[in-house]
Amino acid sequence: MNTIDILEKLIAFDTTSANPNLELIEWCADLLRDVGADVTLIPDDTGHKANLFATIGPVGKPGVLLSGHTDVVPVAGQDWTKPPFQLTHADDRYYGRGTCDMKGFVASALAAALKASAQELTTPLHLALSYDEEIGCIGVRSLIEMLESAPFRPAMCIVGEPTNMQVAVGHKGKTAAKAICLGREGHSALAPQAVNAIYLATDLINEIRRIQDRLAATGAQDFDYDVPYTTLHVGLINAGVALNIVPNRCEVTFEVRNLAENDPVALMDEIKERAEEIAERARVIAPEAAIEIEMTANTYPGLATPEDGVVVAFVKSLLGANDTMKVAFGTEGGLFSSRVGIPTVVCGPGSMAQGHKPDEFVSADQLAKCDQMLVALVDRLVEGLPVSD
Repeated sequence: MNTIDILEKLIAFDTTSANPNLELIEWCADLLRDVGADVTLIPDDTGHKANLFATIGPVGKPGVLLSGHTDVVPVAGQDWTKPPFQLTHADDRYYGRGTCDMKGFVASALAAALKASAQELTTPLHLALSYDEEIGCIGVRSLIEMLESAPFRPAMCIVGEPTNMQVAVGHKGKTAAKAICLGREGHSALAPQAVNAIYLATDLINEIRRIQDRLAATGAQDFDYDVPYTTLHVGLINAGVALNIVPNRCEVTFEVRNLAENDPVALMDEIKERAEEIAERARVIAPEAAIEIEMTANTYPGLATPEDGVVVAFVKSLLGANDTMKVAFGTEGGLFSSRVGIPTVVCGPGSMAQGHKPDEFVSADQLAKCDQMLVALVDRLVEGLPVSD
């Protein structure tokens, strides 16, 4: 099977993050086992989702890891003109949910594995396919735990998120949290005698915005990013049951996307201090007033791979490229790098400008460039050139 044949199969699986991915993973596992790959599945607690880790070539030896996620974002509420779970070829583009983010790369990686299985590799090729990346790089963590305890680890990793086939060496980290603002309910006609939890929340949001303004004006700057500073963002507010009731509870969900130079723990500590000051002022009326901040699972570290690292030079050599870049979105690359110490870059077909949108697509040219890179990779693995730092 070639990349397009595989991509057609992958797109047909509706692996929206809310759905199981096991059928897709088992199909991939069968494809790889049929050509002699060593395949391990790592199921989640429900048994409905799983990660896949596979090795082509010599087992028990560090090789090059190709990593991709199998889940996709929802299509509900989007105005698609093409069937989202059926691969459509038109105008030198391949349309379908996940073609760009990131089943295009997964298809190319599987096609490369099939080619590699027919050759005598000196250095192995590893594949990692994960679930629930779109909701915070959750699924891949059990795969990383497996690698932490393994007798060997891959020497380097290419995460195939869409970069227009450029070598990305960095992305920001993300810390997500929920602030639970607790006031005192009352009749709206007597509102000053109550504590409006929405007001607690808006006071906290103002503090978050002040921190953001400070970071933008005087914080660390990295102009390789579209937004060159650490950002804070409030995305969800949930409160109130009726207009004539002063609400006693308001939930605010927010995030920090930090440069490597900014410590997200320190920023969260500052937000917690401001939250306590707001709650303390409200306790004059309602001693029970509080703002409780809880971390959520949608959190992952940034990636900051040195531009002179071996993995950067290696992937550049596969592409014939000279430059590097950084990406605005997060990936599991930061986890591979920080948790397991695997030097990692991000490089894959397509642009995130097409991701998460109706009529998502990846161009035929981008898929061809990815195939060329991975064919060159397999050739290097046959040669057995050194691939570790």
